[in-house]
This record gives sequence, C-alpha cells and structure tokens, in this order.
Amino acid sequence: MTFGEQPAYLRVAGDLRKKIVDGQLPPHTRLPSQARIRQEYGVSDTVALEARKVLMAEGLVEGRSGSGTYVRERPVPRRIARSGYRPTGGATPFRQEQAEGEGRGTWESSSEQAEASVAVAERLGIEPGERVMCTRYLYREGGEAMMLSTSWEPLAVTGRTPVMLPEEGPLGGMGVVERMRAIDVIVDNVTEEVGARPGLAEELLVLGGVPGHVVLVIQRTFYASGRPVETADVVIPADRYRVAYHLPVK
Repeated sequence: MTFGEQPAYLRVAGDLRKKIVDGQLPPHTRLPSQARIRQEYGVSDTVALEARKVLMAEGLVEGRSGSGTYVRERPVPRRIARSGYRPTGGATPFRQEQAEGEGRGTWESSSEQAEASVAVAERLGIEPGERVMCTRYLYREGGEAMMLSTSWEPLAVTGRTPVMLPEEGPLGGMGVVERMRAIDVIVDNVTEEVGARPGLAEELLVLGGVPGHVVLVIQRTFYASGRPVETADVVIPADRYRVAYHLPVK
C-alpha cells in the first residue's frame, strides 16, 4: 500500500477514517486489532497504537472494556438556531437560545453570587473581584442534555433590584432584555463570538461526550449604551449540533 509523505500513524488513521466514513466499517463494527493493523499496513506496533489513538481522540471509535475497540454511532447533527434578541411574545429562556424550538426544551438553573475572575471582569468592563451574579444552566431537548450556559451579571447593575436573580422574582425567566428594561437599563446591542475547544471533563460528563470531544463555545455579551450588562459562555457538543444564525437585514 502506497501512501504520501504524512507520518505513518496519520496515514493509517486516515485510511481507517475513510473506511468508517464510507461505511466499510459501519457503526458497532470492531476496529481491526493492533496486530491486524500492523500486518495489513506493514507498520510497527507503535504506529498501529498511535493510529487507534487518533481515531479515539476524534470520537470515531470507542474502547469497550475487555472487548476491544468499536466504531461509534455517528449522530446526525441537529441545528440550534440563534437570532440575537429573543422574539416578542414571552418566549421562554430556552426559546431565546433555540429560536426555532418546538416546545420540547426544558432547563435547570442555579444562581449564586461570586467574585468576577480576570477574564469575566474584562468582558464586563469591571475590576477583578467585583461581585457578580453567576447563573448556570443545563438545557435539554427531548430529555437529552444539549447545551450548557454560564452567565455573569454585575451586581453593580442588578444588585438590590427585583431582577437580581435571573430565574426568580416577577421577571424571572424573561431574558436579559426584558429584565434590564424593568430597571431602566435599555439593552441595545449583543455580540456573540464562536470558537471551539476540547470539552472539559465536567462538561462532557453532563453532555454525554467522551474525552477529546470538541465543543462549540459561544461568548455572548449584552450591552446598554456601550456598557456590558451581561456576559455568558454557551457550550454545545460540536458533533451533535450546528449553530445557525438568523441575522436581520437593516
């Protein structure tokens, strides 16, 4: 078998990956053993092992204790639609994150006061250590964990007001724009920056991924007259979801 100039383990991994993608190695099929890979590709045990590690890191295969390594079922990515400001009509916070939701979404949340880290303080334009309200969300679709979100609001803005707790009080659950409007803070801009990174162990434990899986991270910040009044990190499994933006034309 003739290959190009890539390192041997990447060439082997690439050939096995193609077989998985093309269906020659369908889901739940046992991956060729290390000995078979060594024999078929004419490589060393070390190369065969490293090739298998690459496929595991990519989430294409998984090890089963005492049984071997098997091709994973590949999910069909579903779309998470985002549209900046949430639509009018009292949509739920889950609909704010999933603008085209069909009512199957549920969420859990918890809030606590905290000190702003250096990174959060920079995003909110405050000093590190200033008090913020930190709220953590777990969103589910059809019972399946699909998205995590952590938001921070400066207590210099919301402290000792009826909207200090995002999910409690008369405007609990109404979203940032409406809550801020209730205390005469008019949100007029929102930015979102989308990036990707390997998921943290605690994130993947909740979202159902395996070590090495990539997550999409959306850094969202709401502004009122240029002042940040809320910032959040939204974490989404990259192998199961795609983020689609609906941007109005002005």
